[in-house]
Amino acid sequence: MRLKSKILIIAGSDSSGGAGIQADIKTVTSLGSYAMTAITAVTVQNTTGVKSVISIPTNEVKNQIIYSSRDIRPDAIKIGMLHSTEVVEKVAHALKILKVKKIVLDPVMVAKGGTKLIDSKAIQTLKKKLLKNVLLITPNIPEAEILAETSIKNKEDMIFAANKLIGLGAKNVLLKGGHLKSKKVVDLYLSKSDFKIFTSFRHRTKNTHGTGCTLSSAIATFLSCGKSIKSACALGIKYVNSAILTNPNYGKGHGPINHVNSMKIKQKFNQ
Repeated sequence: MRLKSKILIIAGSDSSGGAGIQADIKTVTSLGSYAMTAITAVTVQNTTGVKSVISIPTNEVKNQIIYSSRDIRPDAIKIGMLHSTEVVEKVAHALKILKVKKIVLDPVMVAKGGTKLIDSKAIQTLKKKLLKNVLLITPNIPEAEILAETSIKNKEDMIFAANKLIGLGAKNVLLKGGHLKSKKVVDLYLSKSDFKIFTSFRHRTKNTHGTGCTLSSAIATFLSCGKSIKSACALGIKYVNSAILTNPNYGKGHGPINHVNSMKIKQKFNQ
């Protein structure tokens, strides 16, 4: 199979393989593109939780981004775990140098097991230095509550929070509704000029580790191949839903999803 595009992933490593850089690489590869990485941190974790987080020196994070991209220029960039103010600032500076337009930011803040993965100062820096400079931000409900400083209990609250994020400078928002207690999962896309609700069947399973990482990487891949933002979001959501449905049921906690799921996406992807 011929590779379709090149994706740079800026994120943390997950030793269990279900989330982070590992999930990102699997996703990009499964969708037919080439993955490069800039690792921001190494986590020691399994499906039951995170044991520790080891930071990569921030200058080396920046160097990974610039050195790799000067040789193989990415068509799109996906940003995941940025755990400190210093790493947010270094990533923001590197992005200014690269000037890649298709950037997807997944503002990873809390692991599935509840471990906090970013400090409060870093969140404020992310809002000031990254929010305006990416094409799309993909927060889940707890992340959107923190970024928009508002409570989200229903679809109307999601719309309000997404509008607040647009007001803060975000160009496009995909607010993921999986945390709401509803029969179906509602994901909400919003920009200054467009609005769409994606509705998906809710799969009753604990095996959802890495869904956010996977979705943002899938969207970045589809964007890199020329899809519109709404089409990329729709295809990414479909890919993740199929990956959840066919999960391998590994581990004692929140298990991984199936990145090599056999969803029928090839015809649409190649159009």
